[in-house]
Amino acid sequence: MTKTENMLSEVSTASKGTKMLKVMVADEISPEGIELLEQALTVSYDPQITPQQLLEQIGEYDALLVRSRTKVTAEVLKRGTRLKVVGRAGVGVDNIDIIAATEAGILVINSPEGNTASAAEHTVALMMSLARMIPAADLSLKSGKWERNKYIGCELFNKTLGVIGLGKVGGRVAQACQAMGMKVIVFDPFFNPERAAELNIQSVPLEEIWKRADFITIHTPKTRETTGLISGAVLQRVKPGVRIINCSRGGIIDEAALAKAITEGRVAGAALDVFENEPPTDSPLLALGDKVVLTPHLGASTVEAQFNVAIDLAEQMRDYLTTGLARSPVNLPFMRPEILKSLGKYVWLAEAMGAIAGELSEGTVKEIEIIAYGGLAAKDTKPLAVAALRGMLLRRMESVTYVNAELIAKNNGIHVRESKGEQSGQFREELSIMISTDKGVSSLSGTVLPHDEPIITHINDHPINLTPARYMLFTAHRDQPGMVAKVAGALGKFDVNISTMSVGRKGVREHAVMVMTLDDPIKPELVSELTKIDGIHMAKFVSLLPASQIPS
Repeated sequence: MTKTENMLSEVSTASKGTKMLKVMVADEISPEGIELLEQALTVSYDPQITPQQLLEQIGEYDALLVRSRTKVTAEVLKRGTRLKVVGRAGVGVDNIDIIAATEAGILVINSPEGNTASAAEHTVALMMSLARMIPAADLSLKSGKWERNKYIGCELFNKTLGVIGLGKVGGRVAQACQAMGMKVIVFDPFFNPERAAELNIQSVPLEEIWKRADFITIHTPKTRETTGLISGAVLQRVKPGVRIINCSRGGIIDEAALAKAITEGRVAGAALDVFENEPPTDSPLLALGDKVVLTPHLGASTVEAQFNVAIDLAEQMRDYLTTGLARSPVNLPFMRPEILKSLGKYVWLAEAMGAIAGELSEGTVKEIEIIAYGGLAAKDTKPLAVAALRGMLLRRMESVTYVNAELIAKNNGIHVRESKGEQSGQFREELSIMISTDKGVSSLSGTVLPHDEPIITHINDHPINLTPARYMLFTAHRDQPGMVAKVAGALGKFDVNISTMSVGRKGVREHAVMVMTLDDPIKPELVSELTKIDGIHMAKFVSLLPASQIPS
């Protein structure tokens, strides 16, 4: 028997052994995906399962596959005592509690590539339909009319397209529109100007998008920063006659403000595939007739996309349960079990520190450096570098995994550096993260205590004792009486509860940092109010949740 035949035989034997493993498919997926899963696993397909039924049944399953309908909450994960993996057939994982899954040691996987082409093509289709008034003209002709003079559109050729967010979908849209002769400008805080020049795309500040673009298309995740990004105030500053397209996430556009701007003639029209509330039964856009093109969240609704994400997830789930390997892990690094065991909680700490350092940094990121000290330097620290990088990137963009984080960094001109040192100060092992931008450097250090507790020990050279939490408030202030009371008072005014507090200072009445871990997320207006307090130089809300999972 050849080596290849031996391997196939081993896989076949392993697959037979995994027939005892059970997977719940809780949303509709392509039949081909179900068939693939059934080759190796016992499948329960219930695409209409209710939240209560899921809670009652999940304890019987080793794996759970969902799309966007099913919410994988902390309670679902807690009751899923046998769960090893949760798969999302698609890109966004905002319906899965990632932190709870990670704490429970449950792998979360997704399909980041399966519907990219479909979403990009739908964006271009909406843009062209809006420009040439195709839906309205089609409806008119079918009602027996011949209104050639009524439906006079505009060309895309030579028009300026403003792309907000140049990820996979945004990049495809930009290239397609360039091919049609459009001038493309882009705003993306992570997109490197040098890379933009290579693609013949001009990287500009967001204000330039509002001033120059004839068409604006949105390709950014919904975060606290992007919610309501296109507001009434912004719509007062856009180029008169602009047309706006959104196939990314609902809630990024203030729909009432957009409807008002269209009615008043400042905006020529809009095409939306996503809405703040779905279905959008009360959206004012529904009453605007020919001025808008609206579709019911069809970005990924092609035969090919449905097939691709189903097959990709089914293959990953089958492979993970049979071999321990997965192509697109969202929350746990892709590494050998013995290395993961050796590094322990440092992987989680590295990702948390990367997220915090990234949020505390100002400007365009140029480099992230990971430095291991003491006993940690003797280990394979590559996974720590990837974890820190993913933590930094995940707060600003979607679809970042341990597999693609380095490629995303490279494409955005971010250099990743690993260093090692022999001494670690007061700790046997220590990890430092340094992020360099065009405006300065932010650094954090941390360790894992003997009782397996990860802590942050320094923030920008300020000693501190901080256990990273889901929600945190960071302030930089002058060390003087009353500062804690002022910050606590502002939080109380907004009904935000404080869990713990840590203060680090270099000396009496000198510069200090304070970190409060919170039970609740805080709104941007509260952060703005904190920065107005005399003595506070900086206030930032930081969450370890992916941006799309932070409550608005």
